[in-house]
Amino acid sequence: MKKNCILFAIVVLVAFLTSCKNESDEYIDPRGTDYAGSESCIQCHQTQYEMASKSSHFKATAPAISGNVLGDFDKGNHTFIYDKNTKLVMEKRNDSLYQVLYKNGKEVEAHRFEIVFGTKHAQTSVYWRDHNTYELPISYYNSINNWATSPGFPADKPYFDRMVVKDCYSCHSSNISSRNINQNSQDKNFLSIEVEDVIDKKTIVYGIDCERCHGPAKKHVDFHLKNPDVKTANSITSFKTLNRQQKLDACALCHAGNDGMKMKSRFDFKPGDNLSDFYRNTRSVTDTAQFDVHGNQFRLMSQSKCFIKSEKMDCITCHNPHENASKNLASYSKICMSCHQGLKHNETTLKTMSGSLLANNCVECHMPKKSSGAIKFQLSDSKQLSNYILRTHKIGIYSNNKK
Repeated sequence: MKKNCILFAIVVLVAFLTSCKNESDEYIDPRGTDYAGSESCIQCHQTQYEMASKSSHFKATAPAISGNVLGDFDKGNHTFIYDKNTKLVMEKRNDSLYQVLYKNGKEVEAHRFEIVFGTKHAQTSVYWRDHNTYELPISYYNSINNWATSPGFPADKPYFDRMVVKDCYSCHSSNISSRNINQNSQDKNFLSIEVEDVIDKKTIVYGIDCERCHGPAKKHVDFHLKNPDVKTANSITSFKTLNRQQKLDACALCHAGNDGMKMKSRFDFKPGDNLSDFYRNTRSVTDTAQFDVHGNQFRLMSQSKCFIKSEKMDCITCHNPHENASKNLASYSKICMSCHQGLKHNETTLKTMSGSLLANNCVECHMPKKSSGAIKFQLSDSKQLSNYILRTHKIGIYSNNKK
C-alpha cells in the first residue's frame, strides 16, 4: 500500500510539473492575449509565411545577430576614416559586432550592434544606452556595397547621440512599448524626481509581421484549429473584404510620409481603420508638391493619372505584400498593358527602342529612379554627399521619356 501511495504521488507530481511546463512554454505576445504570434500562421498558411519571412517587411527590424547584419567586419572595407587621427572600425568581438572609435591609434569607445533596420536597399543599426536606442553613425548601403555615413550624420566627426525614439519603430516593427521610470535629479537646494519615457526591451516584436497587417489572430487560430473544415476566414481581417480606401490606408500608414499632425500612434492602427483618424495631413495627396521618393510611395502614386482615373487601382494591384517587389520589370509591364492595350508610342520614342521592348519596359520609362533628398550619405574620407536612388511611384510621362 505504501509503495502504491508513493507511486501515485510521483505520477501526480509529474503531471503537475508537465502542466506547469506547458503553461510556461505557451507563447505570450507583448501586444496582449488577442495576439497569437506569426509562427502560429505556419500551420495553415505555410506558403505565405515562408514568402513573408524572407521579405523586407518582415526584416524591417531584426536583432543584430550573425546572418542579420550586412557588410564586412573582418575583410575588405570595414573602416571609416574621419581624419588622419580618427577612424571608426566595424569589428567582430566574440559573438558580437561593434563600431569602434579610434583616435591616434587608441580605442576611445565601442558600441555594439543591437538592432538592425532594413535589409533590401540599406541597413542602419542602433545600440542601447540608458533604456533607449541610439543610431550608429555608419550604415551599410547595398547600392555601393560599402559602409558610409548614416543618413544625416556628419563625415568629419563621429556622433553617437541621435536617439531613435518609439515612433521611429512604428513603421519598422510590429510592437514596441515605452514606460516611465523615475530618476533622481539633485541640485544644490533639493532632490527632485524626474519621470523619463523609455523603451521597454521586452515588448519589441521585430519586423512587420502577419498580425500587424491582418490584426490580432488568437481567436482566428483557435477557431480554425477546432474547425479545420471551415475555409472562410473567421475572426481575422482579410484584405479581400476591405474597400479600396481601407486597403490604401493600411499601406499608406507607413508609405505616405505622414508628416502631418499625429493624433494617434501608428501602433494603434488596425486593418480597416481610417488613416485620417491617425494623421491630419496639411497637404493634399493630389497637389503638385514634390514628395520625396523615400517613404512617400502612396502620395506619389496618388498624383498619377492612372490612379486618379481608376476606381480599383491600389497598392496590391502591382505588389504582393507577402514578398519583395519583383526585379522583373516585364511583370509590371503586363499589369500596365492590361489597361493600356491600345497604346501606341510615337516615332521619336520608337527610334530609341522597338515597340516590343517598350511594351516590356513601362516602369523604366514611366516610373524612373530618382534621387532621394531625405537619404544622403558620404563615403569614407569624402567631402561629397551622395543621394540614395529609389524608383518613384508617380506614374507619368517624364521629359526625357516622351511617348
